[in-house]
This record gives sequence, structure tokens and C-alpha cells, in this order.
Amino acid sequence: MKDTFGIIKNDSLLEPFAEAISGRHQHSLDKEAELVKEDHETLSDFATGYLFFGLHKTNKNWTFREWAPNATEIYLIGTFNDWQEKSEFKLSALKNGIWEITLPLDAIHHEDLYKLKIHWNGGEGERIPAWATRVVQDEKTAIFSAQVWNPEKPYEFKTKNFKPCINPLLIYECHIGMAQKEEKIGTYKEFRELVLPRIVKDGYNCIQIMAIQEHPYYGSFGYHVSSLFAASSRFGTPDELKELIDAAHSMGLTVIMDIVHSHSVKNEVEGLANFAGDPNQYFYPGARREHPSWDSLCFDYSKNEVIHFLLSNCKYWLDEYHFDGFRFDGVTSMLYLSHGIGDVFNNYNAYFNGMEDDDAICYLMLANRLIHQVNENAITIAEDVSGMPGLANSFENDGYGFDYRMAMNIPDFWIKTIKERIDEDWKPSGIFWEMTNRRKEEKTISYAESHDQALVGDKTIIFWLIDADMYWHMQKGDENYIVQRGLALHKMIRLVTSTTMNGGYLNFMGNEFGHPEWIDFPREGNNWSYKYARRQWDLADNNNLCYQYLGDFDKAMLDVIKSEKGIRATPVQEIWHNDNDQVLAYMRDDLVFVFNFNPTRSFVDYGFLVQKGAYEVILNTDDVKFGGKGLTDDTMVHFTNFDPLYEKDNKEWLKLYIPARSAVVLRKKP
Repeated sequence: MKDTFGIIKNDSLLEPFAEAISGRHQHSLDKEAELVKEDHETLSDFATGYLFFGLHKTNKNWTFREWAPNATEIYLIGTFNDWQEKSEFKLSALKNGIWEITLPLDAIHHEDLYKLKIHWNGGEGERIPAWATRVVQDEKTAIFSAQVWNPEKPYEFKTKNFKPCINPLLIYECHIGMAQKEEKIGTYKEFRELVLPRIVKDGYNCIQIMAIQEHPYYGSFGYHVSSLFAASSRFGTPDELKELIDAAHSMGLTVIMDIVHSHSVKNEVEGLANFAGDPNQYFYPGARREHPSWDSLCFDYSKNEVIHFLLSNCKYWLDEYHFDGFRFDGVTSMLYLSHGIGDVFNNYNAYFNGMEDDDAICYLMLANRLIHQVNENAITIAEDVSGMPGLANSFENDGYGFDYRMAMNIPDFWIKTIKERIDEDWKPSGIFWEMTNRRKEEKTISYAESHDQALVGDKTIIFWLIDADMYWHMQKGDENYIVQRGLALHKMIRLVTSTTMNGGYLNFMGNEFGHPEWIDFPREGNNWSYKYARRQWDLADNNNLCYQYLGDFDKAMLDVIKSEKGIRATPVQEIWHNDNDQVLAYMRDDLVFVFNFNPTRSFVDYGFLVQKGAYEVILNTDDVKFGGKGLTDDTMVHFTNFDPLYEKDNKEWLKLYIPARSAVVLRKKP
């Protein structure tokens, strides 16, 4: 067992757990050696199941293979044989539970529908192949089937060797289906033509696409996945998704997908729940099989076949669709046998108390190594609320290998603050601590709100701030006090969140301009309405509405962030906080950020010690073009004032007028 240096050298409190940390690391190395020992040289060589299993066409024939160790007979059925079990479509059993059939080229054709008819001891049933890469739903019957996808001219990517822009990573989290203003399901084509240009114009350099993997229930937001290798056909064809990704790359946009390997849907015909009469082929047995909170099933990460399936899934999306990486959903649920439910992670013992799922941890380490083996520039992000040490540290430094972790404390903090504290009780010291509370060696994705905060049962930040007045007073010139307050705080919250990041910043589609209301997908409870499963872009584009102020500010904010070269690696240095005044100031290299959260008090000649020089204003939340009152003259250059006490440190006083409930960004002139 190797000595542990990486994460412990930066955190001595981890020393008592050195053996556990090294043990996890060694477990992953041992598993990798076990997986590649026979026929493969690397994990990437191992994770090619999608090239072997499923349906494949060669110059001579069609070949189909499936892993179903509990099956006694399997037939390929579909539109090509009237959905009947016929001898010429019967699969042959090979070793290790693998079944295979070879068919002539004229036996099946592009867009034919098919399934498997599987027999097992004591039963039989129709199943969609586990490795199906195209699954469609019949509009009349609502029945799902696999579909042969073999167009005469498959899409060819035009953008070659794309390299993600990560300094910093500015993520626009999006959902294809709800990205259009009409009350319907949007398409890959519409997103490419109508939304991608908007994202580029707004200044983001990365899109994170939700709900790509096929899922039977639209309202699950893509989290109850049934076919892991199939891009959701609700939005269009595989070629249209490839064209979308290719177009994004041509515009300089990195494209990552939300991948769900933490659980799977319970459906049997569409999913893997009882694939060949074996409820545990892919999932844990006994009490560990079902997720107690998600109405779903938990993968059995102790099985090499399951690891092969999931690792191959990672490589498939990178290889076939040219995704640039993944945001791994539900990592907390994977890390702990309790799924993190009811756990309090307030000390390090909670991370090393014997209740971790070592097999899931091993899988996550393998997945990260594989992904970066396939594409050294790939991006991986962990959604973890527990704060597991080392999650976003490199494997070489005894970490799990994720490039980033979601800063999930930040949106929780903002919602809690808005809901529970009056404006006078907002404490700059607490705000700064929450924004910067992270392990120094791990990069995070900071965000004020994601899709989670906008789903039914919660409210977006803008809706918490303004609520019903959004319906009556968002006309420019008609803003009441509630709207003015909401606009001001919305800008300040985003500014302090984004400019204190150490890895990247994320915004959910539409929240940049304060999209009203919530997200609610069509369901029985809302009479299957699409009213809240769309984006009202026209609100942001309307010159007469205040939404435009917020959208314009968001773009200006990102411009400031991108103007500072290497900002994500630039230390965030607190200059000043005063909780009584509710004033906060910090700097990053030549940028100075000043916030006055006080709802009623403006301050004249408020002083901060900074490097000697002249400072110009480059962004002000109170600017009239962003819906502010314009109480300061931002054309004025601010010169520092000499103080002999700080001469040796080359520090002088920067004195500013800072209006109530406003923030300003200044840059030191060369």
C-alpha cells in the first residue's frame, strides 16, 4: 500500500484516516488491474462494450449481442418480422451469459423498430436491449421500442480536436425540451438554431445539457433513465444531437452532459429492472436494491459486468457524440450506504465511519481515470452535498479524480438567507465565508441557483425576492420598492457568487434574466400542461421590461470575469468587512469588488486599504442601464490617498461613495 501524500499534506486533520484513504486508492488500482489483465492494455481498451454489444452493421451482415445470463431463450422481434418469435431471429447462447445473432443485410433496415423477447425459467417478457442506442415512443400507444438507426449518410463532425475553454468555466445549464418559448417539447434543431447563439452572446463558454439519456417519463427531468446509451428521441435524432454539439464547438462552446450512473428507473420493459427475469442482473440484491427516496434502483458496482457497462457508457458519449465531459448526478447517494439520507457531515469521522460504499467509490475513481484517458481535456464535475475530502482532487494525489465539485452549499445559503433573514441581518462576513468555504486544492463550480432551485416545490431567487409583484410591476418605469429591491439583490447575489469562484460558475437557463415562476413538467397534477416547462425568451428581449436589465447585467458581469486572465487561479483576498455597516470588499489581482448590502444606508468616503494607484469603475450594479438609480459618477477615476502608516506596504486608502444595496467593481489602472 502506497504512502498517502496528496490530500493529507494540505489537510492534517485527514492524517488519522490515511489508511482508509490509501485503501480506497489501492482498491481502485487492484480493480483496474483485474479488469484489464486478460485482453486489454488500458481502461479505455476495456470500456468498449458499445462496440461489441447491441446492434451493429458491417459490409456483410448485421450482428446483435446482449448480456443476459439468466435467459433460456432470446428472440429478436420487431417490425421486420411482425413482432413474432421466429427461428431465424433466435439468438444463440455463447459463454459468460452472452447471446448473439447474425443476420443478412436485408433482414432489417434503417428506422425498423425492435425489442427482445426473452424467456427465463418461470417467465418471459419483451425488453428493450440494454445497449440500445436509439429508443422511440409511439405517439398513439405510448409504447417504447428500440429503433434501428443507420442512415445512408450519418452525420460527420466538422469541428476537429476541440479543446474546452476552462479558464474560467462559465456553464449554462440547459434542458433541450423546455428551451423554447412555445408550450411544447423543444428539439435539438431548435436549440441549435435559436438558443446556442443566445448563449454565446450572453458570454458563457460551456453548456451542460440535462436529460440526454433516454427516460420514459418526461417529468422526471431525465433522472429516471431507462436506456443509458440512447439520446432522448423526444428532442430529435442522434444526428441532430451530433449537429448541435458540432455547432456548439464551432462557436467555442464546451459541451458536457448530465450523466446518471447513481440509479436507474424501475421500469421492466423499458429499463433494466428485471432484464431477463433477474431483478439483480444490474442492481444490488436485497434491501440495497431500491433507493429509499428516489423510487429507483441502485446499480451493483461490485459486479465487473456492471462496471463494464457503466464505463463503456462514459466512453460511448465521448466517442460517439463528442461530448467534452460529464456532470455526475447524485454522487452523494453513491458514496454512502445510507445514500447520505439523514446524515450530518459535520466532522471527518462521517466520511470514514465504515458506511461508505467502497465499490461505488472504486467505480467513480475508475470512471474519472477512464474519461481522462479517452480525452485528456475532458471535464468531470461531481454533484456531492456531503463534502467528501478529495473528491475533486487528482487520483495521483489520492483523490477521486473529478476536475470540479459543485459548491452546493452556496445556493442553499442564498435561499435560506432570503427566506429567513430580514435585509438588515445579512452579514457580509457570513456571505464571504460561504462563497469561499472550500478545500483549497479542489476546484468548485459556484452557483447561486441551478435547475434544482427552480423545480416545483421551490422558487427561483428572483421569485423569492419579488414574488407576485413580478406580474404587475416589471414594466420599466413602474417598478415598486419590492421590484427595485429584488433587481438590486439579484445582481449583487450573482456578482458575489461568480467573482469568488475558484473553478467555474454555473447558471440555469433563463435565470440570468430572472425568469419568472418555477419549472413544472406536464403531469396529471397540472392537466399535462407545458406552461411552466418552457423559457419565455421574449421577456428578456422586451425593451420595456426589467428582465432586460438583469440579462444585460449578467453579460456585463461575465465580461468582467473573462477580462481578468486566469481569474480562477487568482486568490480571493478579503480587504474588509463590517457586519454592522453590511459592507464587504475583496480583491483578485487588479480587480476590487465592493458590496454594500445595507438596505437603507449609503456611505460617503468609505475607505479601503488597497495597492497604491488609480482605479476605474468597470461595473456597477446601480448603473441605470442595469435598472439601478445611477447615484455615482462612474466616469471618474479614483486615486488612492496616502497614509504614512501603510507606506511600507505600498498601501493607500481608496475612498468611495457606495449607495445602499449596490456593488461596484474597480480595476487598477496600469
